[in-house]
Amino acid sequence: MKLFLKIIAFSSLILVAISSQAQSLSSNKSSIKMTNPLLQKSKLQYQAPHFNLIKDKHFKPAFDYALKIHDKEIENIANNIEKPTFQNTVLALELSGEDLNRATLIFSNLTGANTNPTLQKLEEEYAPIFSAHNDKIYLNSKIYKRIKALNLNALKGEDKKLTEYYLQQFELAGANLSPSDKEKMKKINSDLASLSTQFSNKLLIARKNAAVFFDNASDLDGLSQDEIAAAKAKATEAGKEGKYLIGILNTTQQPLLQSLTNRKTRQDLFLSSWKRAENNDQGDTRGILERMAKLRLQKANLMGKKSYAEWRLQDQMAKNPAIAMQLLAKIAKPAVERAKKEALQIQNSIDSQNGGFKLEPWDWNFYAEQVRKEKFDLDESQIKPYFEITTVLEKGVFFAAKQMYGITFKKRDDLPVYNPDVVAYEVFDNDGKSMAIYYLDFYTRDNKNGGAWMSNFVNQSHYLRQKPVIVNVYNFSKPINGNASLISFDDVITMFHEFGHTLHGLFANQQYATLSGTSVPRDYVEFPSQINEHAALDPTVLKNYAVHYQTKEAIPQELIDKIKNAETFNNGYDVTELLAAATLDLAWHSIEKESDVKPTLQFEKEALSKNGLLVNEVPTRYHSPYFAHIWSGGYSAGYYAYTWSKTLDYNAFDWIQNNGGMTRENGERFRKYILSVGNSVDLNQAFKDFIGHEMEIEPYLKNAGLIEN
Repeated sequence: MKLFLKIIAFSSLILVAISSQAQSLSSNKSSIKMTNPLLQKSKLQYQAPHFNLIKDKHFKPAFDYALKIHDKEIENIANNIEKPTFQNTVLALELSGEDLNRATLIFSNLTGANTNPTLQKLEEEYAPIFSAHNDKIYLNSKIYKRIKALNLNALKGEDKKLTEYYLQQFELAGANLSPSDKEKMKKINSDLASLSTQFSNKLLIARKNAAVFFDNASDLDGLSQDEIAAAKAKATEAGKEGKYLIGILNTTQQPLLQSLTNRKTRQDLFLSSWKRAENNDQGDTRGILERMAKLRLQKANLMGKKSYAEWRLQDQMAKNPAIAMQLLAKIAKPAVERAKKEALQIQNSIDSQNGGFKLEPWDWNFYAEQVRKEKFDLDESQIKPYFEITTVLEKGVFFAAKQMYGITFKKRDDLPVYNPDVVAYEVFDNDGKSMAIYYLDFYTRDNKNGGAWMSNFVNQSHYLRQKPVIVNVYNFSKPINGNASLISFDDVITMFHEFGHTLHGLFANQQYATLSGTSVPRDYVEFPSQINEHAALDPTVLKNYAVHYQTKEAIPQELIDKIKNAETFNNGYDVTELLAAATLDLAWHSIEKESDVKPTLQFEKEALSKNGLLVNEVPTRYHSPYFAHIWSGGYSAGYYAYTWSKTLDYNAFDWIQNNGGMTRENGERFRKYILSVGNSVDLNQAFKDFIGHEMEIEPYLKNAGLIEN
C-alpha cells in the first residue's frame, strides 16, 4: 500500500514536472513571438518592415519558430479527415506560413542588398533547411491527392487559377514520384540550395577581389575629376592610401571602359572583370556551377525529362527549350551580322588614328563612343549633366507614371530604412488614395549584389488586406564630397526599366498573394518593365527631367535629336552579347548526359561556337563563372526571358505608337490588361486582348534596328 502511494506520488511529481516544462516551452515560444520583430505584423503603414528594430540576431530564432509553425499547418492540411474543399486545402495552403514568409522576404532582400558575414553564414546554413521544408510541402502526396480530388469545373476566377497553380507546382516538384525517388529529389534539392548560396557568396568575394588598383591618376585619364576622386577615396577606404581603385560590376563590360584613354588600363579592367571567378581562389565558382549543372540534369531525369530546360520551361510562355532557342536563333543571325559591321566601323576608327592594333573587347566601348560622337555628334559627357539621379526619378520616372496612370508620390522621411542610402516614398492612386510604400536603394556597396532589381517586402493581397511594399535596388556610383549624382543615359533607362517592375507590383489587384503582381512566368515578367523604358524618350517626359544640374536649363532639342538618332546605335553588339548569354544558359541546361558537362571554359566556348555567337570582339554579357542570374538568381534555363519579353514589348510598343502614343488612355488600357492581372488570367490571351494579335518577331527586328524599316 505504501509502495503504491509512493508510485502515485512519484507519478504526480513527474506530471507536475512535465506540465511545468510544457508551460515553460509554451512561454518560451510566446516570448519569442512577442519579442521578435520578424514574427509580428509590423505596425508601420502597410506592414513596412521595422528596420530600426530588426537585428541580425532575430533571423535564426524567427526561422526556427516559423518553420515549426508552418510544419504544423502543413501537417494539419495533409491529415485533415474532412472531404477536400478549396477552403480546407488550397486556401489553407495559401494562408499557411505567414511568419515564415514575412521573415524570409526581409532576409532575402537584405542578403541581396545589404549583407554581412553573419547573414551570409545564416544563408548558407538555412538554404538546405528551407529546401527540405519546401520539399515537405510539394512532395507531400496527401496534400497533392487532396488538390487533385477537387473539381476544377466547380471553381471560378482566382479560386480556380490558384488551384491549377498549386496542382502544377506539386507535379513539377515531383509529388507523383515514388517514395525512393522523392528521397533522391530531396537530396538533390538540398544540395542545389547549398550550392546556389555558396555560388552567390563566392561571387561576392570574386567581385570584391577583382577591384583593380592603379598607381597614378594618369592611369585613369579620360575619367572626370569626380570619378578620379571617387577612385582615390575607395582605395583609401580599402587601405591603399595614394592609389586609385575601380570596382567591378556584375556584367562583363564595365561602364568606365568607354571613357578610359589608356589602353593598358582598359585591358586590365576588362580582364579582371572577365576572369574574376576563375582564379583558383576562394572566389572561383567553376566547380560549383559544374556540380549544379549535373544535379539539375539528375533532377530533370527523375521527373522523366531529357534535360533540365525541358522540365523547367513547362510553366513558361515558351513551354519548351526548342521554341525558346528558335526565337533566339532568328534574332541572332541579323544581330551578329550587324555587330560585325559595327566592328568594322570601329576598326576603321582605330586605323584612322594609327592605333596599330586589332580591336579587342576592352576597346569596343571606348572606340564605339568615338564612332557615336563622329556619326551622331553625341558625346556622353555632353548629356550626363542633364541626368541628376533624384531629378530623373521625381521629374522623369514619377512624372511619366503620373502622365500615364495618374499616380503620385510623397517622400517619407519618417519610415526606417535598412541603410542610410535608402529613401522611401508613399504612392497614391489616381483617385488620391494611398496604395503602397516604395523604397529605393541607389548606390553600389561591397555588400550588395551586382545589377538592379525590384522585389517586395510585402505582397499585395485583397484576401489578406495587404497593400504592396516594394523596393528597387541599383548599383550606381555614389558621389563624394557633396557632388551631384550624375548618371548615364543607359542608367536612366535602367531606372525606368526597374520602375516598370514596380508598376507591375503597384497595380496588383489579386485576392491571393501567390497570383499577385510580378508572380508571373519569367518570360513574361520583363515585358511590363521593358515597355516602361520607352517613357524615358517620350518628348514630354524627357524635357521634364533632363535638366542641367547646374544651370537648371532643359536639355536642348539638338541633344534630344542626337539621342534619338543614336537610339539603335551599337545594337548589333548589345543584342549579340545578350543573346550569347541566353544561349549559353540554355546550353548548360539542355545537357542530356552528365558526361557532356565539360570544364566550364571549354563548355562555354563550344556552346557559343555551335550557335554562331562566339564573336571575339563581342563577349557574352555574362561569362559562365559569374552568371549569377542562372546559378543563384532564379533564371536557370530562363535568361532567354529577356528576349522573349522584349519581343512582347516591341509588339505592344508598336500598338501604342499606332494608337496615339504613351497617353493616359493607353496607360489605363495597359494597366487593365497587363499590369493589374498578375498571374490570375491566361497571359497569352491577356497580351492578345491588349494588341489584337499574337506575338510576332518582325517588330523586334525593326525596332532594334536589325532590319530596315
